[in-house]
Amino acid sequence: MEERLIKVGITHGDINGIGYEVILKTLSDTRIAELCTPVIYGSSKIAAYHRKALELPAVNLSIIAQAEDAGINRVNIINCVDDETKVELCQSTTAAGEAAYLALEAAVTDLKRGVVDVLVTAPINKHNIQNEQFHFPGHTEYLEQCFGGLGKKALMILMKDNLRVALVTGHIPLAQVASKITVEDIVSKLRIFNQSLKQDFGIVRPRIAVLSLNPHAGDAGLLGKEEEEIIIPAIQEAEKRGVMSFGPYAADGFFGSQMYDKFDGVLAMYHDQGLAPFKTLAMDDGVNYTAGLSIVRTSPAHGTAYDIAGQNVASEESFRQALYAALDIYRNRTRYREATANPLRKQYFDKGGDNEKLDLTKEEDE
Repeated sequence: MEERLIKVGITHGDINGIGYEVILKTLSDTRIAELCTPVIYGSSKIAAYHRKALELPAVNLSIIAQAEDAGINRVNIINCVDDETKVELCQSTTAAGEAAYLALEAAVTDLKRGVVDVLVTAPINKHNIQNEQFHFPGHTEYLEQCFGGLGKKALMILMKDNLRVALVTGHIPLAQVASKITVEDIVSKLRIFNQSLKQDFGIVRPRIAVLSLNPHAGDAGLLGKEEEEIIIPAIQEAEKRGVMSFGPYAADGFFGSQMYDKFDGVLAMYHDQGLAPFKTLAMDDGVNYTAGLSIVRTSPAHGTAYDIAGQNVASEESFRQALYAALDIYRNRTRYREATANPLRKQYFDKGGDNEKLDLTKEEDE
């Protein structure tokens, strides 16, 4: 049987930024609709405005009422924003925030209903999107509330090729970082990271590098005791849980010497420690992936880029890679579920006699 095309929900993000520009540039390549079935959540009128204002390549948008009506070999769009919503390029406006939220809410609703398979989000403005329903620092925290359940926690992973960087603490003030880092939290993030590397990236025995909090990894307590009292015990505890993690490594030397090439993942203690070097290495084609949840969501690694909105100079490469990553992760998860759905029972042999006899009376607790 021919493989069913993966249905990709795409939210338009902030309509005054480069969201529509990178979406339309990506989907102007007709081969994309042969790889998947794109469903944009936004506004056909706003999309047309951006295409005309920026003189972008034509993209034939098929307007549909619901995701179930999405046609193959074409780009579908669901109008979930008022046609009269005003576009003010390069500006942060309340209307843009409302439009971003309405598109995200509609896409998440369809993800819950199972009528789209994965989600790719264009950048939002974390300030103007705030309302009574959305009071989160970003997509990651919002999706954690929507799809977390049963204690599941989201983990933001920034990725490009074999470089994958995750964070212990995310969108919090730097002054709060040290107090928020605990053994339990590091172990939890390491276990989520480890499981994601297995099921989402197909790595059988992941190796994770753990960065230090303090300069020079604390210099044996001279520059801080978090390494000795929190990070090292967390690495030891994670090892007992089956996670291969190493460190702590001083971040400057770790990235400066390209040690990241020796690991499948890197766990940073705070936002800029991990993301500053990552974006230096992969700003143009990096991908933000939300791991640890029941759904697959990716996003370009950049923001709304108001400074270049409307100039037709934004690169679509990061958004294109986000779309590709969503497809790859979805397929990897499917294969992982199939491979682990019915594991074979381990069997033991009694070798006490001359003849080996199959002993089925013993079973190992899994």
